[in-house]
Amino acid sequence: MNAVTGIRSAAATPAPHVPALRVVSGTAAPAMPAAAAPPPLRVVDEAGEICTISRNTVQAAIEVLAGTRPAQQLSRRLDPRCLAALQHRAALTRRVASGSSPTAGRLHRNPSVRSVRACRVSDDVYEASAVVVEESRVRAVALRLERGTSAWRVTVLEIG
Repeated sequence: MNAVTGIRSAAATPAPHVPALRVVSGTAAPAMPAAAAPPPLRVVDEAGEICTISRNTVQAAIEVLAGTRPAQQLSRRLDPRCLAALQHRAALTRRVASGSSPTAGRLHRNPSVRSVRACRVSDDVYEASAVVVEESRVRAVALRLERGTSAWRVTVLEIG
């Protein structure tokens, strides 16, 4: 009986023929086969992106009003006038919450964004609306987003 192991069988079979390398003069790049073309760019769902930005911005703005998030975290997303108005409203909300009203302490408790809708106004402008549910009430929020040089920026923020 003649047993052949993996090592012996590999040594017994001849190696496949590999063509020799040859030197080619010139600097031309090798031709790319037609099948290796880069894939086409996919279309980005701009309205979906706007809804996501709006949802995150509204959630953060309501948390600023609740006092659980610093307003400076929104400085990259909000226009300076919107940020100043939000900081002013948050200060007023804190002042009211520290008063003697029994319901003032429950303002902006457990906020969550229920829904967001976006509408394209022009190539560089969208308007969005959101519904925010809190423990004691439901409120509407309206936003206007404008395309900046590097990102979308909220130029108007109205919290009902």
